[in-house]
Amino acid sequence: MPVSLEQMRRCSVAVDLGASRTRVYVKDTGLVVNEPTVAAVNTRTGALLAVGFLAERMTGRTPDHIQVVRPVAGGAVVNIEMAQRMLRHLVGGKLRKSWRRSPALRIAACVPHDSEPLVQRAIRETLSALGARRVELADTIICAAVGSGLPVEHAEATMAVLCGAGTTQVAVLSLGAIVAAETVPVGGDSIDCAVIEHLRSRHGLLLPRQALGPLRLVMGDMPSRVEVHGRDVITGLARTVEVDTESVRQAVDTPLTAVLDGIRTVLRRCPPDLVADLSDRGITLAGGSALLPGLDTTLSRATGMAVHTADQPDTCAVRGLGAMLEGRVEPMRLDPLAS
Repeated sequence: MPVSLEQMRRCSVAVDLGASRTRVYVKDTGLVVNEPTVAAVNTRTGALLAVGFLAERMTGRTPDHIQVVRPVAGGAVVNIEMAQRMLRHLVGGKLRKSWRRSPALRIAACVPHDSEPLVQRAIRETLSALGARRVELADTIICAAVGSGLPVEHAEATMAVLCGAGTTQVAVLSLGAIVAAETVPVGGDSIDCAVIEHLRSRHGLLLPRQALGPLRLVMGDMPSRVEVHGRDVITGLARTVEVDTESVRQAVDTPLTAVLDGIRTVLRRCPPDLVADLSDRGITLAGGSALLPGLDTTLSRATGMAVHTADQPDTCAVRGLGAMLEGRVEPMRLDPLAS
């Protein structure tokens, strides 16, 4: 799915439609949308009631006739119609009307590396609802590396780990292309599920995903025990328990091990010269789940390499795609030699 920078510069809008967040970047304007990829719909009438932050706050608090929908899962659009309706409201009528007046609106979108043709077709159909006459697709991992400030266009190795909600993408890049890459079906949601299951089996406590904030800190510097409020599995009553943070760290070892296996697999596929470059530069973390406290320390300890977290890692991909749109990325010139 290679797309030239020249094609990218003809686009005026960049979209990163992720499982957790939807972000829209307008050329020469900046980031205009950064909201959860969530919509609330009335199942009786089919009416769309809320999108973004408001719909996310409604999760787990709605009556039977209101359903909270996540139209994107694992980097793929699973509900095209709902994704289109959500995007129309997130973008806003005024901005959308100005786009529709453009007879040749081009939109660039991030898609996971080596995504299936059906996944690419779904994102194209979704963005056509915004009036796009043409949709250019770019690898999310390349966009994230550009947005992280890595010199991906140079003849030296850079390694990016994009930690998303549903998947983690690992890649080594050089000369503006991917040398080796691996997609692991583990992300921030998997870590949350591991913690929830641990509390259910060990303490008999049901905890909503929105209440995991304190426990996400267990990988950083935390006290040995933390108080957690939830619902008792047997009685259904509210209960408070003290949780051993070390046991929670052990519960998230399984998803983190899968990420480490992905990093090792990519390194084994790389030529020795590139691995030598990485020993000096290290690994760069991007994506919303890269903000998990202590994740960089954990990966550094396991790989023996320096691990850095990018500035504003949650918006790296769309900002990198925006930089391509605005012509702020110049490839290294490799002109053929005269015979």
